Amino acid sequence: MLKELTFKAVRSSGSGGQHVNKVASKTELLFNLKDSKALSEDQKNLLLLKLQNRLTKEGLLILQCDETRSQHKNKGLVIKRFFDIIRGSLTVQKRRISTKTPKSVIRKRLKNKRIKSEKKANRRKPNID
Repeated sequence: MLKELTFKAVRSSGSGGQHVNKVASKTELLFNLKDSKALSEDQKNLLLLKLQNRLTKEGLLILQCDETRSQHKNKGLVIKRFFDIIRGSLTVQKRRISTKTPKSVIRKRLKNKRIKSEKKANRRKPNID
């Protein structure tokens, strides 16, 4: 999968003075999801669905890193971030199986309801007929 990644070094923005103006330390990672040979069709479809907000119209995933002054460190960080995103998107969450409410919980709720009802009934004036 590493062979399918394309890297581009660009000048980093922001403060930093002369260093920022002359050194291309920001690393940009490009990954073409649609043309990937490392992923199966099912994996591609799952990634297209989960990463639809992060992909371009052509199916490119673009990640950038300009955290450090070193191009090499930025490249390592962006690769790590890429694999975290792919791994996180490929995991399928287990479906939650709803459980039945335990009888003890139902009994406790009804008991508390009865106690509150009696408490409020005792506050009323007695009915003398």
